[in-house]
Amino acid sequence: MSADRRQTGLVPGLVKGLATTARTLTRPAHTHEYPDAAPELPPRSRGVIALLEENCTSCMLCARECPDWCIYIDSHKETIPATTPGGRDRQRNVLDRFAIDFSLCMYCGICVEVCPFDALFWSPQFEYAETDIRDLLHEKERLGEWMPTVPVPAALDPHAADPAELAASEKPARPP
Repeated sequence: MSADRRQTGLVPGLVKGLATTARTLTRPAHTHEYPDAAPELPPRSRGVIALLEENCTSCMLCARECPDWCIYIDSHKETIPATTPGGRDRQRNVLDRFAIDFSLCMYCGICVEVCPFDALFWSPQFEYAETDIRDLLHEKERLGEWMPTVPVPAALDPHAADPAELAASEKPARPP
């Protein structure tokens, strides 16, 4: 490439760059002053994991599937007496402790997806910063405080096929 060709390409490129800079300077800024103006988040954004304690059966699926091992669950068995004479006593797990260490959590959502009893939900709440990293271990009481912020799930599509469970229950029985 010749020297005169490099020089002619330099000036138009420089002018183009300066024109782009001037155009950008005249446009209004898109920044939001975060502490003063709350951001508008998408409707199903992920912020913090909320716990619905009544639905938790201490099955430990969420703790086992968590790749970071940041979920801690303690429970004990409780005996429920038989309701009918001649029946047998039942046992159920009672949740003693459910904690998530958000300093370890990578917000992958596996725990929410794997929970068979709908005890874990994504809350759009994102303002839970702490000054000490040890305070990011949130117990079940604090996780339960975020349940009111969980958005209502979207309505089902009226044109969608029935769930497999419902379709199987409506099938006629096979003849013997």
